[in-house]
Order: sequence, then C-alpha cells, then structure tokens
Amino acid sequence: MHPYRSHTCGALNAEHVGETVRLSGWVHRKRDHGGVLFVDLRDHYGMTQIVADSDSPALAVLESLRAESVVTINGVVKARAEGTANANLPTGAIEVFAREAIVLSRAEELPLPVAGEQEYPEDIRLRYRFLDLRRETLHANIVKRTQIISDLRRGMEGAGFTEYSTPILTASSPEGARDFLVPSRIHAGKFYALPQAPQQYKQLLMVAGFDRYFQIAPCFRDEDPRADRLPGEFYQLDLEMSFVTQEEIWDTLEPVIASTFETFAEGKAVTPAGQWPRIPYSEAVLKYGTDKPDLRNPILIHDVGSHFETSGFGLFEKIVGSGGKVRAIPAPNTADKSRKFFDEMNEWARAEGHAGLGYVTRKGGEFGGPIAKNHGEEGMKALYDAMGLGPDDGCFFAAGKEEQAAKLAGLARTRVGDQLGLIAKDRYDFCWIVDFPFFEYNEDEKKVDFAHNPFSMPQGGLEALENQDPLTIKAFQYDAVCNGYEVASGSIRNQSPELMVKAFELTGLSQADVEERFGGLYRAFQYGAPPHGGAAFGIDRLVMLLCGAQNLREITLFPMNQRAEDLLMGAPSNAELKQLRELHIRVIEPQAKA
Repeated sequence: MHPYRSHTCGALNAEHVGETVRLSGWVHRKRDHGGVLFVDLRDHYGMTQIVADSDSPALAVLESLRAESVVTINGVVKARAEGTANANLPTGAIEVFAREAIVLSRAEELPLPVAGEQEYPEDIRLRYRFLDLRRETLHANIVKRTQIISDLRRGMEGAGFTEYSTPILTASSPEGARDFLVPSRIHAGKFYALPQAPQQYKQLLMVAGFDRYFQIAPCFRDEDPRADRLPGEFYQLDLEMSFVTQEEIWDTLEPVIASTFETFAEGKAVTPAGQWPRIPYSEAVLKYGTDKPDLRNPILIHDVGSHFETSGFGLFEKIVGSGGKVRAIPAPNTADKSRKFFDEMNEWARAEGHAGLGYVTRKGGEFGGPIAKNHGEEGMKALYDAMGLGPDDGCFFAAGKEEQAAKLAGLARTRVGDQLGLIAKDRYDFCWIVDFPFFEYNEDEKKVDFAHNPFSMPQGGLEALENQDPLTIKAFQYDAVCNGYEVASGSIRNQSPELMVKAFELTGLSQADVEERFGGLYRAFQYGAPPHGGAAFGIDRLVMLLCGAQNLREITLFPMNQRAEDLLMGAPSNAELKQLRELHIRVIEPQAKA
C-alpha cells in the first residue's frame, strides 16, 4: 500500500465497504459525541468522515489535534447507519473506522477559520493566503479557473491558432497605463519594461508570417486597483490573425468564448455564437450611458433634450439652451412605488457627486412631480409617447454636459434595473461595441490623443487622417462586453508606416519619435506586412463572471491588496545597498506633503 494513501478523500463510496484503506489529509472539523469522535478529513479531492471510538487507538491521537493538522488514517470502510447518510457528499454513504492515526504535521491555532465561509478581514486572508485557499469556495474557484483556461486553449487550437510565447523583458509601450520598469545592471541608467500587453510582438509575429497566434499572456500595469482589476499583473487570452476583416475576427472568436461559457455556465443562458449584437460606440453611450452595457437590463436611455427646448421647466430649458443634454431613464411599472423610492434615487445621485436626478411619477395616466407640473400635461404626454412609456411608468432625468449626463444616466439605469428586479440574473449576455473614436481631446495636456489603441487602423485610412477633423475619425476598434463588464478589446491594426507616422503626428510626435519608440514595428512594416488584427480577452474577468464572484481576489491565487502590497511574501520590499549599486540606482525619498 502507498505510504500515504490508497484513495483520495473524495473517492470512497458504498462499493468500498469492508475494504481496508489509507487516507491522508487535513482535519477539517471534529465532533465529539461522548466517547465517539467524528472527524471530517479533507484533501484536494473531497471529504471523508472518519470515526474513532474508545476501542480505537486512533481516538487519543485525533482528540489531541487542532483543525487543519495533517494526518494519515488507516482504517476500514463502513456503511453509515440508516438515516445518517449525507447526500450532499460523494462519500456521504460511508465512513472510515480509524484503526490508526499518524500525525504528519500539527497545526497551530488558526488565524482564520477554514471550515465554513465566514467573512474575514482581507488583510488576514491575504497574509495567510495558504489557509484562505483551503476554503471551499475559493479553492473551487481556483480549480475552475484552471479548467476554464484549459478549455479556452482547446477552443483556440480547434480554431486553427498556435500558442507562442513572447518576451517578458521588453521596451516601454503606450498602452494607457504606467509601466513597471526593470533597471538594467549591464546597461547603466537604462530600463526594461514589463509588457502591458504583447501588442507589438504579436503584430511582429504576423509580419513574420505565423498567421494565427494566441497566448495566455501575463501582462503588467502599474495602476490603481479596483474590484474588476488587480494591481500589478493580470492574464489575458491574447490573439492575432492575418488577412482578416474585423467581422471575420468576431465570427472566429464568438464560438470559442460562447463554447467555454456554455461549458461552465451551470445552466445559465449564453448568447449563442453568431448572435452577439454589434453596437456602435455612440449608440451604446446614448442608450446605455456606457460603452460596457449590461444587456440583461431591458431599460433604454432616451435623449429627450428636444422636448425641453421650450418648456415651463426652466432648469432643463436652460441646460438644453446652453448645449447640455437631458437623458431620460424609464422606471417601468412603478405606480405602486411611494415618493420615497424616487426621492432616494435623487439622494443616491447626489451622493455619487452629481447635482441630482429629476423624476416624474405616473399612476393610472396621471403625472406627478415638479417636472411634470412645470412641463405641462401635453408636453409630458408627447414625451412619454415618444419613449413608448405606459400609464404606470415613472421616469428619471439626468441633465448637464453630455459626458456628465451620459454617465449619470448609465449609473441610474443600472440602479433602477437592480432596484426593480429587472436584471435577468440567469444569463450571460454578450455584445460587441464597435466604431470607437480614434482620437480624443486631452484636457490636461490640451492636445489630441489616442482614445484607444494607437496601433489601430483608422476608418478611412490616410485620407481621413489628412483631411478629416481628428475628433470625428472612427477606428476599426471593438470591445467584447458581457453583463456590464468589458471582457475583451481589439482592433484591425495599422500596417502602413506612412499611416502610422501620420497618426502619431496628430498627437504631437514626430517621425523621429515614432522610429525611436516603435522602431521594431516601424521597420517591420517596411518589409511586407499583411493586413492583420486581433483582440485580448481578460482571463480574470471571464473567470470572475463564470464563478459568480464580485471581486478578482476571489478567483486569483496570490493577489495583492488595495495598496498593491503582497502581504504574504512582503512585497514590495527594500533593496540592499549592494543591489542598488549593482543596478546604478539611488533611492530618492518622496517629498513630504505640505
């Protein structure tokens, strides 16, 4: 027999009754029933109930152990007594009578419980992550993450892609966030950068003729953390294709992602491949208030400024007259809601930093509220008819500058949908957001800047760059969105050196700057570059959605905290003076705040 186990803790069932077995694992729980001790023994594969009574030499050993001690049990498989079987466990029909218990490792008093799913302070969970990872839900999420990645790999290989690895030490690249810099010991005063994404390398692979590339790629960005983005590093399903249009990219990727979601959705509906809506960016911002719409929410936002150009409601008339926008967010079937519901929405908007959220109530066709009173019965009916609202539908209003009104309307749409129970929780709704602006105006630097990926192809090509207002140019760029989360971003790439230079010139860089910063890509485009494009799906967000988690820390092995600290390993840490000298670096302490 194996020195530690003949079976795992998830393997035994009624067919094994009468067999002598050996199990090893962690003491999950103990229950003392007065001379009879029940122990739940746990390993990676499951749980088995161990029984020891006064006739067993194992009793004294097991009684002496704290939870999470590691032990080997030699014993006999017995059927559980009638009425005591646990249908929720694969091993619930049996128990193992312990004849011997061998202690492999004693546990000290635990800083956090492993058994159960109690909430516990995040700093404790991260400092003792090796214990936290033993907890059932988190452990299962990590296993599921690995299975999801394996399924994605199979899907990509089945679609004709080949996995290639790209460098980790590279040059700085404008991907929209700060680089992590790595000082060079050999080249004094110079730095490598950890890749924010393998963007340039995967394009170079297309120039090199590899046609269909993918990689489960680690990416590094020195940015502030949030619930759907971890500090430091993240992983993405990175891919690139040659001789393709953006439609072909969508048609190729939808079956891969939809198949993985269908495999792990646990009964939830998934938007089928070939049926992902393609929503222009401008339409998404108008109808949903965001370029990351949650299509499970049926509420659509309406631009109703034209209804208030001449109105008895002076505030909206003034906003519209000065170039502002009024966006309406329907609140269907709210005739039974009290005034408190509407007032609380207004208070919520103010707490979010906005001036407020106007509203109109309607019950049995009768309008209520200051906006309706001042705008007039006829005007309100015309507005409601234009939006297709009924006699018992309320409505909220977000007004102000276009960007502010859109943002508040989008947040309000989500909150109203949630408050009214309109969001379908049993679906994964996918879509593509397309036709992104190529440029945007940088208010801080007072100049035109790239709105998205600088290596993308502008719609209209060189002619658009030379003759069009830069802020009106759209790009062959697209995002995949699921349930309100951006899960992928991609584009058709620009493979023309002349077009590349012109695009960067509009942001203030010269041809010499382009050659210096992106020399590899610039040179490659001069030696025969195929039309190509690709995308990158965020592995962490895909897994978070499929696990039903609300935070990326619940699907990541060893995450950092909100301050970008690894509490388990003690990173970041101070470097020794010898190390700094080897790297030709001197630490400059930050200036004290006044």
